[in-house]
Amino acid sequence: MLNIVVFGAPGSGKGTQSDAIKSHFNLFHISTGDVLRQEIALDTETGRIAKKYIDGGQLVPDDIIIEVLAHVLDKLDHQDGVIFDGFPRTVVQAEALDKMLEKRGQRVDALVDLQVPEELLVERILNRSKVSGRSDDNEEAVRQRLEVYKSRTIPVMEYYRAMGKHIPINGVGDINEISQGIISALEQKLNRKV
Repeated sequence: MLNIVVFGAPGSGKGTQSDAIKSHFNLFHISTGDVLRQEIALDTETGRIAKKYIDGGQLVPDDIIIEVLAHVLDKLDHQDGVIFDGFPRTVVQAEALDKMLEKRGQRVDALVDLQVPEELLVERILNRSKVSGRSDDNEEAVRQRLEVYKSRTIPVMEYYRAMGKHIPINGVGDINEISQGIISALEQKLNRKV
């Protein structure tokens, strides 16, 4: 089993790059954003709670995310591994993920860190909002999300860096070249572990 965390600020290209990694390594892609948006679309109690936080540019509380993710993991069958896109976003979530995987005889193998300058992130998200119509893609919410990312999410990168699992990637440029750089870096890191 191969478990990869795709990490980066909102707008860094996590979803796009997760698709490339998924195809190359034959992994199951779990996007917490997609899972939460599905809960919101279904108007579940979890979805209504999550929507309040998302619309305000805040992180959804750890206990809700962890509960949703554990449910998704428990439904998986015969996968080669998982890409975690948008999770963990706090050190508490990272520790919870490690415990969930350990119970299943697995671990996080690598954290791919997509690094993009802040103003480019804002530009990307505002452009995305013209197509997606997402309520959390307005400039005020975007800037708030980036502040939350800096204060609460960057420590996750440090958490995995301390374990030797951090792979920094320049997230600016041609999408296919970024994908190839990620795949090459992952193969190099994983071969060293063998």
